[in-house]
Amino acid sequence: MKYKFVMLPVFIASFCLTACSNENSETLQEASRVNFFAMDTYMTFSAYGNEAEQVLAQAQEEMERLEHEWSVTDESSEIYRINHSEGEAVTISSETAQILKFAFDMAEKTDGALDPTIYPILTAWGFTTEENRIPEKEELDSLLENVGYEQAELNRNQIQLPKGMELDLGAIGKGYAGDIVTKLLEKEGITSALLDIGGNIQAIGSRPDGSEWRLGLRNPFGEGEIGMLLVSDQAVVTSGNYERYFIGEDGKQYGHIIDPKTGYPVDNELASVTIIAQEGKVGDALSTAMFVMGLKNAETYWKTYQDFEMIAITNDGEIYLTQGIEDQFTLSSTFSNMELHIITAN
Repeated sequence: MKYKFVMLPVFIASFCLTACSNENSETLQEASRVNFFAMDTYMTFSAYGNEAEQVLAQAQEEMERLEHEWSVTDESSEIYRINHSEGEAVTISSETAQILKFAFDMAEKTDGALDPTIYPILTAWGFTTEENRIPEKEELDSLLENVGYEQAELNRNQIQLPKGMELDLGAIGKGYAGDIVTKLLEKEGITSALLDIGGNIQAIGSRPDGSEWRLGLRNPFGEGEIGMLLVSDQAVVTSGNYERYFIGEDGKQYGHIIDPKTGYPVDNELASVTIIAQEGKVGDALSTAMFVMGLKNAETYWKTYQDFEMIAITNDGEIYLTQGIEDQFTLSSTFSNMELHIITAN
Protein backbone atom coordinates (compact mmCIF):
# COMPACT_ATOMS: atom_id res chain seq x y z
CA MET A 1 0.00 0.00 0.00
CA LYS A 2 1.27 3.49 -0.84
CA TYR A 3 1.09 5.91 2.06
CA LYS A 4 0.51 9.55 1.28
CA PHE A 5 0.84 12.95 2.82
CA VAL A 6 -1.17 15.08 0.43
CA MET A 7 -1.22 18.85 0.03
CA LEU A 8 2.55 18.92 0.20
CA PRO A 9 3.97 22.43 0.01
CA VAL A 10 6.04 22.89 -3.12
CA PHE A 11 9.72 22.59 -2.45
CA ILE A 12 12.51 25.11 -2.81
CA ALA A 13 14.47 23.27 -5.32
CA SER A 14 18.20 22.98 -5.17
CA PHE A 15 20.30 23.97 -2.25
CA CYS A 16 24.03 24.19 -2.75
CA LEU A 17 26.82 23.29 -0.39
CA THR A 18 29.69 25.16 -1.94
CA ALA A 19 32.83 24.12 -0.10
CA CYS A 20 35.20 26.90 0.85
CA SER A 21 38.88 26.44 0.16
CA ASN A 22 39.85 26.90 3.81
CA GLU A 23 37.57 24.15 5.12
CA ASN A 24 39.30 21.44 7.13
CA SER A 25 39.41 18.37 4.88
CA GLU A 26 39.36 15.99 7.86
CA THR A 27 36.14 17.56 9.07
CA LEU A 28 34.53 17.23 5.64
CA GLN A 29 35.50 13.54 5.51
CA GLU A 30 33.28 12.95 8.53
CA ALA A 31 30.20 13.89 6.48
CA SER A 32 27.46 11.28 6.11
CA ARG A 33 24.38 11.27 3.94
CA VAL A 34 21.22 9.19 3.70
CA ASN A 35 18.63 9.26 0.90
CA PHE A 36 15.17 7.70 1.24
CA PHE A 37 11.52 8.01 0.25
CA ALA A 38 8.93 8.92 2.89
CA MET A 39 5.79 11.04 3.18
CA ASP A 40 5.32 10.74 -0.58
CA THR A 41 8.58 12.55 -1.34
CA TYR A 42 12.35 12.03 -1.57
CA MET A 43 14.45 13.13 1.38
CA THR A 44 18.18 13.71 1.82
CA PHE A 45 19.76 14.10 5.25
CA SER A 46 23.40 15.22 5.51
CA ALA A 47 25.32 15.50 8.77
CA TYR A 48 28.87 15.98 10.05
CA GLY A 49 30.46 14.19 13.00
CA ASN A 50 32.02 10.89 14.01
CA GLU A 51 28.65 9.27 14.76
CA ALA A 52 26.76 10.94 11.90
CA GLU A 53 26.09 7.76 9.92
CA GLN A 54 24.50 5.95 12.86
CA VAL A 55 22.47 8.98 13.92
CA LEU A 56 21.17 9.57 10.39
CA ALA A 57 19.93 5.97 10.30
CA GLN A 58 17.96 6.73 13.47
CA ALA A 59 16.61 9.90 11.88
CA GLN A 60 15.37 7.96 8.86
CA GLU A 61 13.65 5.41 11.08
CA GLU A 62 11.96 8.19 13.02
CA MET A 63 10.73 9.91 9.88
CA GLU A 64 9.27 6.65 8.58
CA ARG A 65 7.60 5.97 11.93
CA LEU A 66 5.93 9.38 11.90
CA GLU A 67 4.78 8.83 8.31
CA HIS A 68 2.87 5.71 9.31
CA GLU A 69 1.43 7.39 12.39
CA TRP A 70 0.02 10.40 10.50
CA SER A 71 -0.74 8.93 7.07
CA VAL A 72 -4.22 9.43 5.60
CA THR A 73 -4.06 6.12 3.71
CA ASP A 74 -2.35 3.75 6.15
CA GLU A 75 -5.25 1.91 7.79
CA SER A 76 -3.23 1.43 10.98
CA SER A 77 -2.50 5.17 11.42
CA GLU A 78 -4.27 7.34 13.94
CA ILE A 79 -5.28 9.88 11.30
CA TYR A 80 -6.93 7.12 9.28
CA ARG A 81 -8.85 5.99 12.38
CA ILE A 82 -10.00 9.54 13.03
CA ASN A 83 -11.10 10.05 9.42
CA HIS A 84 -13.16 6.86 9.51
CA SER A 85 -14.69 7.36 12.95
CA GLU A 86 -18.13 8.29 11.56
CA GLY A 87 -18.52 11.10 14.07
CA GLU A 88 -17.46 9.06 17.11
CA ALA A 89 -14.82 10.22 19.59
CA VAL A 90 -11.35 8.66 19.10
CA THR A 91 -8.62 8.27 21.71
CA ILE A 92 -5.20 9.14 20.30
CA SER A 93 -1.58 9.25 21.43
CA SER A 94 -0.11 12.34 23.05
CA GLU A 95 2.16 12.77 20.02
CA THR A 96 -0.76 12.90 17.59
CA ALA A 97 -2.74 15.10 19.97
CA GLN A 98 0.14 17.59 20.02
CA ILE A 99 0.42 17.88 16.24
CA LEU A 100 -3.35 18.27 15.95
CA LYS A 101 -3.34 20.98 18.61
CA PHE A 102 -0.62 22.81 16.68
CA ALA A 103 -2.61 22.45 13.44
CA PHE A 104 -5.79 23.83 15.01
CA ASP A 105 -3.88 26.65 16.74
CA MET A 106 -2.29 27.71 13.44
CA ALA A 107 -5.67 27.47 11.71
CA GLU A 108 -7.10 29.87 14.27
CA LYS A 109 -4.08 32.16 14.14
CA THR A 110 -4.27 32.41 10.33
CA ASP A 111 -8.07 32.79 10.33
CA GLY A 112 -8.51 29.52 8.49
CA ALA A 113 -6.02 30.20 5.68
CA LEU A 114 -4.44 26.97 6.89
CA ASP A 115 -7.11 24.36 7.66
CA PRO A 116 -6.31 20.67 8.34
CA THR A 117 -9.92 19.63 7.62
CA ILE A 118 -9.71 20.25 3.87
CA TYR A 119 -8.96 16.66 2.81
CA PRO A 120 -12.33 15.97 1.11
CA ILE A 121 -11.85 19.05 -1.09
CA LEU A 122 -8.38 17.87 -2.15
CA THR A 123 -9.86 14.50 -3.01
CA ALA A 124 -12.64 16.11 -5.08
CA TRP A 125 -10.00 17.85 -7.22
CA GLY A 126 -8.04 14.60 -7.54
CA PHE A 127 -4.91 15.84 -5.79
CA THR A 128 -4.96 12.79 -3.48
CA THR A 129 -5.64 10.28 -6.26
CA GLU A 130 -3.76 11.80 -9.25
CA GLU A 131 -7.04 11.57 -11.18
CA ASN A 132 -7.58 15.30 -11.54
CA ARG A 133 -10.96 16.79 -12.35
CA ILE A 134 -12.85 20.08 -11.97
CA PRO A 135 -15.65 19.53 -9.43
CA GLU A 136 -19.02 21.18 -9.91
CA LYS A 137 -19.72 24.15 -7.65
CA GLU A 138 -22.62 22.28 -6.03
CA GLU A 139 -20.27 19.44 -5.07
CA LEU A 140 -17.75 21.83 -3.55
CA ASP A 141 -20.44 23.74 -1.66
CA SER A 142 -21.64 20.47 -0.16
CA LEU A 143 -18.12 19.41 0.85
CA LEU A 144 -17.36 22.83 2.32
CA GLU A 145 -20.06 22.23 4.91
CA ASN A 146 -17.65 19.75 6.52
CA VAL A 147 -14.58 21.99 6.24
CA GLY A 148 -13.80 24.12 9.25
CA TYR A 149 -11.32 23.47 12.05
CA GLU A 150 -13.74 25.06 14.55
CA GLN A 151 -16.03 22.04 14.22
CA ALA A 152 -13.36 19.62 15.48
CA GLU A 153 -13.32 18.90 19.21
CA LEU A 154 -9.90 18.09 20.66
CA ASN A 155 -9.83 17.41 24.39
CA ARG A 156 -6.41 16.24 25.52
CA ASN A 157 -6.02 12.74 24.04
CA GLN A 158 -9.47 12.53 22.52
CA ILE A 159 -10.76 14.00 19.29
CA GLN A 160 -14.20 14.04 17.73
CA LEU A 161 -14.98 15.18 14.18
CA PRO A 162 -18.43 15.72 12.70
CA LYS A 163 -19.45 12.91 10.37
CA GLY A 164 -18.07 13.66 6.90
CA MET A 165 -15.09 15.71 8.10
CA GLU A 166 -11.59 14.38 7.41
CA LEU A 167 -8.14 15.55 8.47
CA ASP A 168 -4.96 15.89 6.44
CA LEU A 169 -1.64 16.93 7.99
CA GLY A 170 0.14 17.39 4.66
CA ALA A 171 0.54 21.15 5.12
CA ILE A 172 2.45 20.75 8.40
CA GLY A 173 3.49 17.10 8.64
CA LYS A 174 6.92 17.35 7.04
CA GLY A 175 7.87 20.44 9.03
CA TYR A 176 6.59 19.01 12.30
CA ALA A 177 8.40 15.71 11.72
CA GLY A 178 11.53 17.66 10.76
CA ASP A 179 11.50 19.40 14.13
CA ILE A 180 11.30 16.04 15.91
CA VAL A 181 14.18 14.64 13.87
CA THR A 182 16.20 17.82 14.43
CA LYS A 183 15.89 17.39 18.20
CA LEU A 184 16.94 13.75 17.85
CA LEU A 185 20.10 14.70 15.96
CA GLU A 186 20.96 17.48 18.39
CA LYS A 187 20.43 15.15 21.36
CA GLU A 188 22.92 12.74 19.77
CA GLY A 189 25.53 15.48 19.50
CA ILE A 190 25.13 16.53 15.86
CA THR A 191 25.91 20.25 15.57
CA SER A 192 26.11 20.59 11.77
CA ALA A 193 23.52 19.06 9.46
CA LEU A 194 21.18 19.87 6.61
CA LEU A 195 17.86 18.07 6.21
CA ASP A 196 16.14 18.23 2.83
CA ILE A 197 12.67 16.95 3.70
CA GLY A 198 11.18 16.84 0.25
CA GLY A 199 12.28 20.44 -0.26
CA ASN A 200 11.53 21.62 3.26
CA ILE A 201 15.00 22.57 4.40
CA GLN A 202 16.03 22.39 8.06
CA ALA A 203 19.52 23.55 8.94
CA ILE A 204 21.12 22.39 12.17
CA GLY A 205 23.82 24.81 13.20
CA SER A 206 26.15 26.11 10.50
CA ARG A 207 28.49 24.52 7.98
CA PRO A 208 31.50 22.70 9.49
CA ASP A 209 33.74 25.73 8.87
CA GLY A 210 31.33 28.00 10.76
CA SER A 211 29.90 29.73 7.71
CA GLU A 212 26.18 29.78 6.95
CA TRP A 213 24.44 27.25 4.76
CA ARG A 214 23.84 28.53 1.21
CA LEU A 215 20.44 27.66 -0.24
CA GLY A 216 19.41 28.36 -3.82
CA LEU A 217 15.87 29.73 -4.11
CA ARG A 218 14.08 28.14 -7.03
CA ASN A 219 12.73 30.15 -9.94
CA PRO A 220 8.93 29.56 -9.92
CA PHE A 221 8.69 30.51 -13.60
CA GLY A 222 11.12 27.97 -15.04
CA GLU A 223 14.69 26.78 -14.72
CA GLY A 224 17.41 28.16 -12.47
CA GLU A 225 17.68 29.80 -9.08
CA ILE A 226 16.46 33.32 -8.47
CA GLY A 227 18.88 33.97 -5.66
CA MET A 228 20.93 32.68 -2.75
CA LEU A 229 19.77 32.58 0.86
CA LEU A 230 22.15 32.26 3.80
CA VAL A 231 20.83 30.49 6.92
CA SER A 232 21.97 28.84 10.14
CA ASP A 233 19.80 26.96 12.63
CA GLN A 234 16.63 27.75 10.68
CA ALA A 235 13.95 26.08 8.59
CA VAL A 236 13.18 27.23 5.04
CA VAL A 237 9.91 26.20 3.36
CA THR A 238 8.41 27.32 0.05
CA SER A 239 4.84 26.99 -1.26
CA GLY A 240 3.55 27.66 -4.75
CA ASN A 241 1.19 26.20 -7.32
CA TYR A 242 3.80 25.88 -10.08
CA GLU A 243 4.92 22.35 -9.23
CA ARG A 244 1.75 20.31 -8.63
CA TYR A 245 -1.05 21.32 -10.94
CA PHE A 246 -3.15 20.15 -13.86
CA ILE A 247 -4.61 21.79 -16.95
CA GLY A 248 -8.40 21.45 -17.04
CA GLU A 249 -10.58 20.89 -20.07
CA ASP A 250 -11.21 24.63 -20.00
CA GLY A 251 -7.49 25.21 -20.64
CA LYS A 252 -6.93 26.77 -17.22
CA GLN A 253 -4.19 25.73 -14.80
CA TYR A 254 -5.36 24.46 -11.39
CA GLY A 255 -2.81 24.23 -8.56
CA HIS A 256 -2.81 21.94 -5.54
CA ILE A 257 -3.02 24.62 -2.85
CA ILE A 258 -6.70 25.08 -2.04
CA ASP A 259 -8.36 28.10 -0.42
CA PRO A 260 -10.33 26.53 2.47
CA LYS A 261 -12.96 29.26 2.27
CA THR A 262 -13.86 28.73 -1.40
CA GLY A 263 -12.82 25.15 -2.13
CA TYR A 264 -10.98 26.33 -5.26
CA PRO A 265 -7.22 26.36 -5.97
CA VAL A 266 -5.60 29.61 -4.91
CA ASP A 267 -5.46 32.10 -7.77
CA ASN A 268 -3.91 35.38 -6.66
CA GLU A 269 -0.90 37.54 -7.48
CA LEU A 270 1.61 35.20 -5.84
CA ALA A 271 3.88 32.73 -7.64
CA SER A 272 5.59 31.46 -4.49
CA VAL A 273 6.09 32.21 -0.81
CA THR A 274 9.18 31.20 1.15
CA ILE A 275 9.15 31.23 4.95
CA ILE A 276 12.27 31.29 7.11
CA ALA A 277 11.52 30.31 10.71
CA GLN A 278 13.10 28.80 13.78
CA GLU A 279 10.83 25.75 13.58
CA GLY A 280 9.99 23.66 10.56
CA LYS A 281 6.38 23.23 11.59
CA VAL A 282 5.90 27.00 11.65
CA GLY A 283 7.57 27.42 8.26
CA ASP A 284 5.45 24.64 6.80
CA ALA A 285 2.18 26.05 8.14
CA LEU A 286 2.91 29.66 7.24
CA SER A 287 4.19 28.98 3.73
CA THR A 288 0.78 27.55 2.86
CA ALA A 289 -1.20 30.13 4.85
CA MET A 290 0.63 33.17 3.45
CA PHE A 291 0.23 31.85 -0.10
CA VAL A 292 -3.51 31.43 0.48
CA MET A 293 -3.79 34.90 2.04
CA GLY A 294 -2.16 36.76 -0.84
CA LEU A 295 0.55 39.40 -0.69
CA LYS A 296 -1.28 42.22 1.11
CA ASN A 297 -2.67 40.04 3.90
CA ALA A 298 0.62 38.17 4.21
CA GLU A 299 2.42 41.48 4.74
CA THR A 300 -0.11 42.47 7.40
CA TYR A 301 0.30 39.11 9.13
CA TRP A 302 4.09 39.46 9.21
CA LYS A 303 3.88 42.99 10.58
CA THR A 304 1.57 41.73 13.33
CA TYR A 305 3.74 38.83 14.52
CA GLN A 306 7.28 39.35 13.12
CA ASP A 307 8.40 35.93 14.39
CA PHE A 308 9.40 34.68 10.93
CA GLU A 309 10.86 36.04 7.69
CA MET A 310 9.34 35.85 4.22
CA ILE A 311 10.24 36.03 0.54
CA ALA A 312 7.18 36.47 -1.70
CA ILE A 313 7.50 36.35 -5.49
CA THR A 314 4.62 37.73 -7.55
CA ASN A 315 3.37 36.46 -10.89
CA ASP A 316 4.66 39.63 -12.56
CA GLY A 317 8.21 38.94 -11.38
CA GLU A 318 8.59 41.19 -8.34
CA ILE A 319 10.12 40.08 -5.04
CA TYR A 320 8.96 41.17 -1.60
CA LEU A 321 11.43 40.54 1.21
CA THR A 322 10.96 41.13 4.94
CA GLN A 323 13.61 43.37 6.45
CA GLY A 324 15.09 40.72 8.75
CA ILE A 325 16.68 38.79 5.89
CA GLU A 326 17.62 41.69 3.65
CA ASP A 327 21.32 40.92 4.21
CA GLN A 328 20.86 37.14 3.88
CA PHE A 329 19.40 37.09 0.36
CA THR A 330 21.18 37.91 -2.90
CA LEU A 331 19.69 37.84 -6.38
CA SER A 332 21.55 35.75 -8.94
CA SER A 333 23.02 37.58 -11.92
CA THR A 334 20.44 36.05 -14.29
CA PHE A 335 17.58 37.57 -12.31
CA SER A 336 19.25 40.80 -11.21
CA ASN A 337 16.68 42.81 -13.15
CA MET A 338 13.83 41.66 -10.89
CA GLU A 339 12.37 44.44 -8.77
CA LEU A 340 13.10 43.94 -5.08
CA HIS A 341 10.89 45.41 -2.36
CA ILE A 342 11.74 45.41 1.35
CA ILE A 343 8.82 44.91 3.74
CA THR A 344 9.41 46.91 6.91
CA ALA A 345 7.65 46.76 10.24
CA ASN A 346 6.49 50.38 10.04
